[in-house]
Amino acid sequence: MFHYLLKREKDNGIRLYGIKKDDVEDSKSIQSKFNKKKVDVIQLRKPRIVVLGAGYGGLMTVTRLQKQLGTNEAEIILINKNDYHYETTWLHEASAGTLHHDRVRYDIKDVVNTSKVNFLQSTVEDIKVEEKKVITADGEVEFDYLVVALGAESETFGIQGLHEHAFMISNINSARQIREHIELQFATYKNEEEKNDERLTIVVGGAGFTGIEFLGELGNRVPELCHEYDIDRKKVRIVCVEAAPMILPGFDPELVKYARAKLEKKGVEFHIGTPLKEAKADSVIISKGEDEVEEIKAGTIVWAAGVRGNSIIERAGIENMRARVKINKDLRAPGHDNIFIIGDCSLMINEETDRPYPPTAQIAMQQGEVCARNIAALLHGKEELESFTPDIKGTVCSLGEDDAIGVVYGKKITGTKASFMKKVVDNRALYMVGGPSLVFKKGKFKFF
Repeated sequence: MFHYLLKREKDNGIRLYGIKKDDVEDSKSIQSKFNKKKVDVIQLRKPRIVVLGAGYGGLMTVTRLQKQLGTNEAEIILINKNDYHYETTWLHEASAGTLHHDRVRYDIKDVVNTSKVNFLQSTVEDIKVEEKKVITADGEVEFDYLVVALGAESETFGIQGLHEHAFMISNINSARQIREHIELQFATYKNEEEKNDERLTIVVGGAGFTGIEFLGELGNRVPELCHEYDIDRKKVRIVCVEAAPMILPGFDPELVKYARAKLEKKGVEFHIGTPLKEAKADSVIISKGEDEVEEIKAGTIVWAAGVRGNSIIERAGIENMRARVKINKDLRAPGHDNIFIIGDCSLMINEETDRPYPPTAQIAMQQGEVCARNIAALLHGKEELESFTPDIKGTVCSLGEDDAIGVVYGKKITGTKASFMKKVVDNRALYMVGGPSLVFKKGKFKFF
């Protein structure tokens, strides 16, 4: 990095002197270079802000920074593996086949101002914290300020066979794989001479938010597939395996009861308090007690029972818990004043419950807004940064196209009313990033 100095001469003229940053030790050394006269030090290269990941948090940070900073105030670089953003909270629909995967994504260039933001499509491989460098598949990128918003990875808890034999609802490609695999099972069953009913069994591991929403979509999609391939609906099994003593841990018990009843009516079988012990090529092994296990034959196994932060965090050497960083209130990593961690890679404790906040899109987007304001404040010379406190407006869990449960502003809602609110929430997320044009292009308008 180079700096340049402006020196005012006796005749009030100004001359430009260039020196390397390494030559500048302190203000006294600068004065000595110019005969102890007062000089101003001005940085030649703009501060570089590097944002890793174009998920909810990363994209919100970038779109807010491009509004808050002038072209000459900073260089903004966004690094993402794909040239598109996908709505993670819609992946369960694409996985079940109730929504085409192209509806779930949009081009990054549609929401990023390319005159202010440089987009680099590449895979992040490592972060050299001390060297202030990001290592990508295509080279190194230096940074002055870094925003880590790389999203989550599936957590398998060491369960044997999951990586080899189970699908994960994690991105566009995995969603497409799940949909195509399920459809292939139906097509194969229709055409095979010796029918294998077990081919039509779908096992879903996990009854948390993602698992339940996926089950809701399957409940809608399976009858369509049965009609398309002339298969008796009774031949198809949808089995949910959950280690916890209830579905949707943390949700209101009355709403949980409603959700379970609705899904069971759609044909979902629940095995609650039943840990999944092993996944095989054509079955899962579940625990039925201390010494008893059961094998469920299945043509499709989907794992939706947990996420962790990004392994890049662990490789970077930043203190973490399951690849999540317990961040300061201003969203910075402890001991790293120029590194912000947001989204699924961040860990915040709810002081009221003394438990971590769940990694949600709602929180990630709010973090992105505060992160952008704090970086802008640092660039403008402010020392006191804004503390982040999540503003939880509500939570809605879909149970298919026209059904859902939720708590919005403290009020419990179910059925079509909750489903309507879920679509409003989805459209609002689009609006916050891309405005009305993105909502009209990608929004959900089938409310009833």
